[in-house]
Amino acid sequence: MNREALIAELAPVVEALRGASPDERARAALAGLDLSALISALKLAHSEGWLTPKEAGGVRFGRLCRPSPETAGLSVDVVDMAGPASGPHTHVSGEYDLCIVLEGRPRFDGHEPGWVVYPAGSRHIPTVVGGRMLIAYFVPDGAIRFE
Repeated sequence: MNREALIAELAPVVEALRGASPDERARAALAGLDLSALISALKLAHSEGWLTPKEAGGVRFGRLCRPSPETAGLSVDVVDMAGPASGPHTHVSGEYDLCIVLEGRPRFDGHEPGWVVYPAGSRHIPTVVGGRMLIAYFVPDGAIRFE
């Protein structure tokens, strides 16, 4: 697996989110996608080590891509986490999170694996309980404010 091939696997998500607002309609559109190839590709790239090369506070992370016309203005970051992140952040323009089980029966901020959508202006400390997750964050304009 390489970066270009993985970015190509994002196409169904990018098209579903092109021009969308981070709300329940976007969540419903995402829920209808077949993501099996994307999930397999994300897990493979993570296992190869290049997708999440950095570590802080027990959380592994990395940036797959910056916002661009090809990604409908979305940045894509990926984390491997169990427990809470180190601190809060605000979703300036919203956030779409694809939550994938790695171990156990994890929940992300109380949500089952799958899509979690945060509206613009929402704030939280990302937290995984009950196991470990690989989470791909699709962020409009890459706009996150860390506090």
